[in-house]
Amino acid sequence: MNHVKPLALVTGASSGIGFELAKQLAERGYDLIINAENDTRLRQAAQEIRAVADVSVEPVRADLRHYDQAEELWTAVTATDRPLDVAVLNAGVGQGGAFTDTDLEDELEIVDLNVRATVHLAKRVVRAMVSRGQGRILVTSSIGSTMPGTFQAVYNASKSFTQSFTLALQSELKDTGVTLTALMPGPTETEFFHRAEMDDTQVGQQEKDDPAEVAREGLDALFEGKDKVVAGSARTKAQGMADKVLPDRLKSEAHGRMAEPGSGERH
Repeated sequence: MNHVKPLALVTGASSGIGFELAKQLAERGYDLIINAENDTRLRQAAQEIRAVADVSVEPVRADLRHYDQAEELWTAVTATDRPLDVAVLNAGVGQGGAFTDTDLEDELEIVDLNVRATVHLAKRVVRAMVSRGQGRILVTSSIGSTMPGTFQAVYNASKSFTQSFTLALQSELKDTGVTLTALMPGPTETEFFHRAEMDDTQVGQQEKDDPAEVAREGLDALFEGKDKVVAGSARTKAQGMADKVLPDRLKSEAHGRMAEPGSGERH
């Protein structure tokens, strides 16, 4: 069968930035394979996307922290017998709190999803795209990748890994026809801070960026072939500029004031 529409994969697509990225790709004419851990919410997201765009949307439930399930997702992609034109490696998780107080299991889940799963899927996606000589990959990093994450130590470190990994692959793949773009949102109006148990922090309580706008800027940068984009409000972009020149100690202290447990109540 000849498919006219291009195909895109989006992980972490059941809510937040990932859902907006998937929906906007559908609106741009892409058939989708979308992934998340929660099957009910994933299927609901698929229905909502189908309602706004005349495209195929295949939900694939998989917990990418586990090797076998990440492989099952990639098997679903290859089973279409279609070239993958766009891959959005967006799935991620966070955890706030002092490192002495947080659970080791929670911290290792951050490493497994944000780091291991990103590398795992990138290995499959990059090889497939390079063999074709074309493809676009968007990796959701964070503005947090540019600063030590006091009271979010493992999360920010995971995003620093993701950022460095993406930029390194850009250099390796510069002559292959495959491009990578790092999407660097700031605090965004999603469930991230609630899930990370950061509702009582300043950053958890402050006004946040619109996930639809973050997704739009990310996709614009992807299709323009940019290496990275700080997406969101003017405040987020200003922070991105400041982070280029401020010393790590000051960035770490500032992050701590915003992310310290209870800081929202004292603010």
